[in-house]
Amino acid sequence: MPIDQSPMRRTCFFALALVISQLAGEPAGDSLEDAAARAALPETWTIPAAPAAELSPAMAPDPATFLGWPRSQGDDGSRRYSALNQIHRGNVRDLEVAWTYRSGDGAANLQSTPIIVDGVLFATTPGLAIVALDAATGREKWRSRFPLEKGKLRLQDQPARRGLVYWPGNEQASARLLVGAGDWIYALDPRTGARLTGFGEAGRASLPTGATASGVVFDDTFIVSGLYGDVFGYGVRDGRLRWRFHSAARGDDFGAETWSGPLAGANGWSGLSLDHVRGLVFVAFGAPRPDMVGIDRWGDNLFSNCIVALDARTGKRRWHFQDVRHDIWDLDVCAPPNLLTIEREGRRVDVVTSLSKAGHLFVLDRETGRSVFPVRMRRAPVSTLPGERTAPYQPDPEVPEPVSRMEFHPDMITDRTPEARAFVEQIVAQSSYGFFEPFAEGKANLFMGARGGAEWPGAAVDVPTGRLYVTSNRHVSRITVLANNEQERDPRHPPSAGEQHYVQLCAACHGAGREGLGMAPPLLALKSRIPEAGIVDIILKGRGAMPGGLVHEGAQLDELMDFLMRRNQPPSLQVTHMAGAGERPRYIFDGFGKLFDHEGYPAIKPPWGLLSCYDLNTGGVLWRVPLGEFPELTKQGVPITGTTNFGGATVTAGGLVFAAGTPDERLRAFDADTGEELWQAQLPFAGTSAPAVYAVDGRQYVVITATGGQRVGGPSGAGDTYVAFALPR
Repeated sequence: MPIDQSPMRRTCFFALALVISQLAGEPAGDSLEDAAARAALPETWTIPAAPAAELSPAMAPDPATFLGWPRSQGDDGSRRYSALNQIHRGNVRDLEVAWTYRSGDGAANLQSTPIIVDGVLFATTPGLAIVALDAATGREKWRSRFPLEKGKLRLQDQPARRGLVYWPGNEQASARLLVGAGDWIYALDPRTGARLTGFGEAGRASLPTGATASGVVFDDTFIVSGLYGDVFGYGVRDGRLRWRFHSAARGDDFGAETWSGPLAGANGWSGLSLDHVRGLVFVAFGAPRPDMVGIDRWGDNLFSNCIVALDARTGKRRWHFQDVRHDIWDLDVCAPPNLLTIEREGRRVDVVTSLSKAGHLFVLDRETGRSVFPVRMRRAPVSTLPGERTAPYQPDPEVPEPVSRMEFHPDMITDRTPEARAFVEQIVAQSSYGFFEPFAEGKANLFMGARGGAEWPGAAVDVPTGRLYVTSNRHVSRITVLANNEQERDPRHPPSAGEQHYVQLCAACHGAGREGLGMAPPLLALKSRIPEAGIVDIILKGRGAMPGGLVHEGAQLDELMDFLMRRNQPPSLQVTHMAGAGERPRYIFDGFGKLFDHEGYPAIKPPWGLLSCYDLNTGGVLWRVPLGEFPELTKQGVPITGTTNFGGATVTAGGLVFAAGTPDERLRAFDADTGEELWQAQLPFAGTSAPAVYAVDGRQYVVITATGGQRVGGPSGAGDTYVAFALPR
């Protein structure tokens, strides 16, 4: 929660904290939590809304901001709003393909929305390049390729993985494209693609936690978050590091006491936004690591699962707002915060949003971080996992209505067919579920989690009205935590051949200790989790973000499997990690599983993917419609269900909302007032980012990254395509 609170609110908050402390006590390191003490706490309490009279007065952005597209999120406020209206409700049905571009350098799931400046479109390609295209024709003007320095493609190695940004320059420095790739920030000449050698060393500056989202430029400081945590401020002209904010509080940092053990970080892939007038940058941070297991990080773990407001000049924290406390479910605050202006009690006020995988949508005052609407807190269960401690309370907001509820309940089980229902009921009967239900060792836990709420593309803002358009998923996570008693190699002995293969081919994504990094799952305790033949199949063929063919059948594969299965390894350190032996127990989880029926469809009643419209002046939902369809179900007479989607929406002054990101490989346009679908077009591959909207020589275009692959899937697999639509000439 923000610390900028009224004296009365501060008193209430600390009084409640004292009650919790007195009731709950401090259990011994490996003891179970005290269920009776937790049950004695009030079931709910409410963080009051900030009075309307105390909210930040509106400071209108320059209207010209919304006529271009110089950042992948549209503008620095991450609004994805275009004031262009040549394409509107009355003529959107006439849209046609204006041009198609194929990079020809591979196939990959590209998640970056292009940017467009002065008639030139800048985009990323599967071949680790940035290209400049004539935005009116799609003709390539130049191509700049980035090196793959680690020998294996990591998440951060895709240039501009989730966005890039253009800076127009000033009297002291020329215009530049600022692109994250690998462990670096690059500055490129927009005219040629060449590196600007005055930036950092040979045109690049070190980003030690890995590149991912696009940054923002405030005055002459380029601010960007790192894939594995922290926020950095660089001189936009020279690339020198000016400040660094730690996403896992440490030392003398505010919040350092909320970590009890080794710092596991809070990832920064969610993105950030900038209020130029106030000089505030708003950063979204994801869950702490490791996922699903928190026994080595007791406490609320600031600044994980937070929106943090930083002084753009210094990187100093101004306020923070935390969603889930001590997150053991991977419920990241997962989207760039949206800046928008709403009306409260007759006053126009400036706010910022927080969206999460838990499905929560919070609306916060831009200067203080106080919630515009009351936030109900609900008592959460204790853990039965030895060594784990759960937070006493978690958010259970009522207004705005959540994008999706985190809690799974059997009432949600699919009724698509009797066979599907019976199949799912059998699984549910053997699983745990409930409001922030913690994990029990060896038992599957069901919750609306990593694919249950908002996703990384976030939301779009209709600037004049204060409406928010959010794409979201409704899938049930099915995850099991297991004891991990594997012992590691004694460092006095050399590594096996299999460990050497692992370090070379796998460690960049899965971690040196097989603990998992980012979205790459842990590989600990594999022999008790997955049949050996299944592991071999994944290694040879790939799965999700992991490509196949890195290892071929033969001695190398056999040696790698020996290492993963803990066979024929050098002597281990003789350390006992069981409870009561002086160390906390060790656990691992079995990967990011989902609950499906016997035919592979989501295990709950539809909709399974949504596009929602919120009126944030009131916090109410104006409409919700399914996003995406399964054509085979439609042919069977099943109403449109919605599908998994990973693209995000874009809204225009023409009264339209454009969205793709569905495995049916379509781009759709909806009426912004009603949610009625007005148009759709078939794409060569599934759309994999939010559309960008721009104009060249008086003609308006809508362009989409259409590369399919990975989680979006689609029948065409992965590709290398950008498609632009426009009205006929």
